[in-house]
Amino acid sequence: MSQLAVQIEQEVKKQETLLFVDDETNILNALKRLFRPLGYRIFIAESGKAGLELLERENIDLVVSDMRMPEMNGAQFLEQVRNKWPDTVRFLLTGYADVGSTIAAVNGGGIYRYIAKPWDENDIVLAVREVLARKRLEQEKRQLEELTQQQNEQLKDLNANLDNKVKARTEELRQTMGFLETAHKSLKNNFLISLKVFSNLIELREGAMAGHSRRVAEHARAIAQRLNLKEEEVQNITFAALLHDIGKIGLPDNLLHKPYAMLNAEERAEVSKHPAIGEAALMALENLRGAAKLIRSHHERFDGMGYPEGLSGLGIPLGARILTVANDYDAAQSGTLYTKKLAPAEALLSIREGRGKRYDPQVVDVFLDLVSSAVQRASGGQELKLPATALKNGMVLSRDLQTPDGLLLLSRDSRLGDTLIEQILDFEERAGHPLTIYVRAAAG
Repeated sequence: MSQLAVQIEQEVKKQETLLFVDDETNILNALKRLFRPLGYRIFIAESGKAGLELLERENIDLVVSDMRMPEMNGAQFLEQVRNKWPDTVRFLLTGYADVGSTIAAVNGGGIYRYIAKPWDENDIVLAVREVLARKRLEQEKRQLEELTQQQNEQLKDLNANLDNKVKARTEELRQTMGFLETAHKSLKNNFLISLKVFSNLIELREGAMAGHSRRVAEHARAIAQRLNLKEEEVQNITFAALLHDIGKIGLPDNLLHKPYAMLNAEERAEVSKHPAIGEAALMALENLRGAAKLIRSHHERFDGMGYPEGLSGLGIPLGARILTVANDYDAAQSGTLYTKKLAPAEALLSIREGRGKRYDPQVVDVFLDLVSSAVQRASGGQELKLPATALKNGMVLSRDLQTPDGLLLLSRDSRLGDTLIEQILDFEERAGHPLTIYVRAAAG
């Protein structure tokens, strides 16, 4: 077969195909004359039986059938078409006012439209074009869905192959995600836990800062809730706290481990870029844009002496003012803010002394009250520190469960069941070191 013949055959296959069924030859000829110039493939049949036989051989896109035919009427014929070829569009031609027969054809044959004889040529042509265009769109949609499914499967295969390149670390992360999926069922909680895991990965380069972002997030969330902020604002503040140091990923190790107070002018200029870098890194994610704006401003000072823009007072977003207090309180104790690590009481005093200068007075007052309440609760002695072998079904974590290098395994308030306890014991055995576990007895 020549190349031209192959091309012609392919084009013919692409043509939409119509079948006209009528026992009157003049009707069939009229329909052929009307539709053939429009580029359709045309088939005709002079009875319902002949139409069914032709459908067995050809792929028909649309059938136009007369209602009154001997042996098998249009309603009966279209009902069989519907049962065997449901994707074929069905039109009914009716030349007499038989409402009952038309209704039977609509119900039994599932026709798209019925057309009265004599028909209006424009109406019938437009009806055929409209329904075939809709059918093409549906076919294209199905093809796109199938293509998307194939691409998703290919992406899964690529991700599986990537795991082999980071085998040791990936195994630990896989087990971590297993803990998370077991402990948290809702999508919202899973998203929050994922952010915590991501913040842990950011902190892997900062051994002394392990857990810093989670502690900051806990303080910031508590302050925001005490200030009666909307849930969306509380969420953005929590997300920002978990990811506030994401802009430091590209900093060299010597700057990561050097207290800010000991940096020279050149080093400070380099470190001062990280809030803006952090914002830029997250702006592409719609759910994190609010958090990204807070990250940009979390090193601004109430007196206008901060960075990167020197904002002051209420010109600093409230979430950023909250984040500044929570961040500095933990950083002071971790030794990354001043030349030495401060005890909790000393860190709290530094926050108090910065009231109205470095920090928003309202935020400081709320934070001081929260810390005082926490100390009173801690004195109740309801928390237990246990080895993994002493865990029992029904116990509830009173603190986040994490590895010695700060990787989150389970969040505070997770209830332990037999499966989780077995996973914890298995993790200890694989890791080769014990976990520090704080629990409180389950109520009831």
